[in-house]
Amino acid sequence: MDSLITAAARALAAGDPLGALNRVALRDDPPALALRGIAMAQLGDFVRAKTLLRGAARAFGVKEAVARARCIVAEAEIALVSRDLGWPAKTLDAARATLEAHGDRVNAAHARYLDVRRLLLIGRLHDAERALAELDPASLPSALQATHELIAAGIAMRHLQAKTARAALDRATSAAHLAAIPALAAEIESAFRALNTPVARLIARGKEQLLLLEQVEALFATGALIVDACRHVVRDADTIVSLAQRPVLFALARGLSEAWPADVPRNTLIALAFRAKHSDESHRARLRVEIGRLRALLQPLADVSATTQGFALLPHRASEVVLLERPVDEKHAAVLALLADGESWSSSSLALALGASQRTVQRALDTLALTGKVHVFGKGRARRWMTPPVPGFATTLLLPAPLPSD
Repeated sequence: MDSLITAAARALAAGDPLGALNRVALRDDPPALALRGIAMAQLGDFVRAKTLLRGAARAFGVKEAVARARCIVAEAEIALVSRDLGWPAKTLDAARATLEAHGDRVNAAHARYLDVRRLLLIGRLHDAERALAELDPASLPSALQATHELIAAGIAMRHLQAKTARAALDRATSAAHLAAIPALAAEIESAFRALNTPVARLIARGKEQLLLLEQVEALFATGALIVDACRHVVRDADTIVSLAQRPVLFALARGLSEAWPADVPRNTLIALAFRAKHSDESHRARLRVEIGRLRALLQPLADVSATTQGFALLPHRASEVVLLERPVDEKHAAVLALLADGESWSSSSLALALGASQRTVQRALDTLALTGKVHVFGKGRARRWMTPPVPGFATTLLLPAPLPSD
């Protein structure tokens, strides 16, 4: 390997894409094409980056399997950062296996972390947690150690484990300081901001309060009966009843919790559950059926008692009933939550991450675009959606050869 290629690789590892380009910008040999591709990715030109990396992979040929595998992993990272979540995972697995077989443990580990990050983005939390547990970052470079802790923090935040998440981010900060990569430090700072931003809105006895992650975690430990509109469950400290697939029942539970300890008139519940402006005897009969279903599901937690005017929620053990809402009263809050990472998403990737149909997501995006809450650019399959950006994650993959561990 010549000195310019080595110097360019080291510049990329340090988060200096312009320094790398200064060394290889005029070269078209395969290693230079690969490094130029990574540099363009770090600069945000993902289309040009993918073209360069694919050209490098073709130029390396079948006899240079390791170099081709590194190109594939770099392209997978571009897909992750550009939120192309439908990128074939089997291709990445094959590249990782090639790298492991040839002793390139650093880039092989990097490929594994890309896969874990993708699992986290599409909501496969337990799969991500299991895959991360199989990785030992102790012998890896500082940048990958920081990545490991960032993923651990993301998992902990989704588990509502604020203390665990903060500890992981502290470790990520220490590792990023050793790596001295500005973009990596920026992502950790962004994660800290997310940890210090309200994640829910508490409604209890007619009053509202924004809650941080630590406060939500503490609330779950109090034993209160919580109707969680963020996850569509009803829970206390010991029991969780999911109503995610029962929207009518959840609407009833939500209305009952918001009025607690008072009851809710039947006409109000009919309007909440069935969206009927005027009720008749058929609506009242249907309400009785749905209340019976709700009473049966909530039996471990509470009773739904009939009153003169309507129905009331009576918890078995809890002394308080609260409603936990999303921090922003927005119909399409889940879409905005994903776009809040500042990256550009395709509608298909949003649908994959949300577990919804692409048509449903597209309607939500069109509505948000009309109100100026999201921006769209590109056409056809290249169309992307985003909100104002925050610092992103820059690739640290070292294509020509792994650098020594620090």
